[in-house]
Amino acid sequence: MQTNETVTLTRDCEAILIPAGNKITLSTGSQVMITQSLGGSYTVIANGVMARIDGKDADAIGKAPVAVPSPAVVTPPATTEELEKQVWNQMRTCFDPEIPVNIVDLGLVYNCQISPVPEGGNRVEVRMTLTAPGCGMGASIAADVENKIRTLPGITDTRVELVWDPVWNQSMMTEAARLQLGLM
Repeated sequence: MQTNETVTLTRDCEAILIPAGNKITLSTGSQVMITQSLGGSYTVIANGVMARIDGKDADAIGKAPVAVPSPAVVTPPATTEELEKQVWNQMRTCFDPEIPVNIVDLGLVYNCQISPVPEGGNRVEVRMTLTAPGCGMGASIAADVENKIRTLPGITDTRVELVWDPVWNQSMMTEAARLQLGLM
């Protein structure tokens, strides 16, 4: 959801500088403008820079912290197809902090493979890219994907690889994503 709400930080808060990907600390009392709230994180403008605040730190901006669901509460899927559907749905909750469209509809996920592991459970391997190779947010977005997939029942190992071949272009977006971004 896009917004332009200005709030005052109630405590020091770690954030990730966009697009560089460097960690910064936003200080108590600083005013920030929330520009986007999607996928459990917040994109803010503070002191003239754009940053991403993780959902676990939402209380610093007066929002309810985003709780990570416990995999033990959810029943594991009966089939690999059902698990794959859950994995893709989980990836749809991941966003580039500068673009209000999920990474799946942006066409950033090239491959998702699920395979059983001998010890039990499943390994998920994702190959994905970014809209621009120089984007410093790659590690942050990949970690978001990995962490969200890992919360699913039956997943014991997750690996996300950033790749640059093929090079991403706008034709890889879904029609809905192009429409949402005003590209149609």
